[in-house]
Amino acid sequence: MTYCLTTHVTGGLVFCSDSRTNAGTDNVSIYSKMHHFCWPGDRFLCLLSAGNLATTQGVVKRMQQDIDQDAEIHLLNLGSMAEAADYVGLINAEVQRNQANRDTANTNFEATFILGGQIGAEMPATYMIYPQGNYIHESSDHPFLQIGEIKYGKPILDRVVRPDLSLEAAARCALVSMNSTMRSNVTVGPPVELLIYRANSLQVGRYLAFSEEDPFYRSIGERWSQGLLRALDDLPRFAWESAATNLTEETENGGR
Repeated sequence: MTYCLTTHVTGGLVFCSDSRTNAGTDNVSIYSKMHHFCWPGDRFLCLLSAGNLATTQGVVKRMQQDIDQDAEIHLLNLGSMAEAADYVGLINAEVQRNQANRDTANTNFEATFILGGQIGAEMPATYMIYPQGNYIHESSDHPFLQIGEIKYGKPILDRVVRPDLSLEAAARCALVSMNSTMRSNVTVGPPVELLIYRANSLQVGRYLAFSEEDPFYRSIGERWSQGLLRALDDLPRFAWESAATNLTEETENGGR
């Protein structure tokens, strides 16, 4: 399985992905699901992938071939992020059709992508691209996108992510979301890749990769767990708990 997410805050974009793929409990492999393309000073784009590995690799390979061969349409000559999302959607649908035409086992070749980045003076943006080739855009009311095994890591995003969150806080939030998913689903696993893109920089930004034993990554998970326990202990007590506490205190005081 897969878990990938992006968050869009005023300061820029955060991309986070796991690297585990599996075709059964005894066939687990590691493949990067994060691919970035950058022409410094002009444009930066990052693609996260989930779904059939042959399809996702085929899409990325086709995108790179179009650049290398200076095709009529490729990432370097598109004028907006929306055009780039449409381009990736068309390639995705085409690769799936080609794979299906050669298939004799009713294989599911569907793949879903998140494309984010910035082209020129345009505002940074992120898009979720569906297997059918259509896509949706993040919004200020919903400034994050997820693909793959999304349910375990969604609660913190719903509660915390907002446009005015700092870029670094958004990155820590993404790591907590990933850590929560990995604790609940063994098909999502390390290395965890994190890319922090600062708005208007038109540069790759900060890229980090964490193993499960990485001290910083472990500290993120441990401190989040400790914080949850403290928050749980600080929640209001039920009425009968307060009454029981008062009775205990009165009994202790009366016995002195």
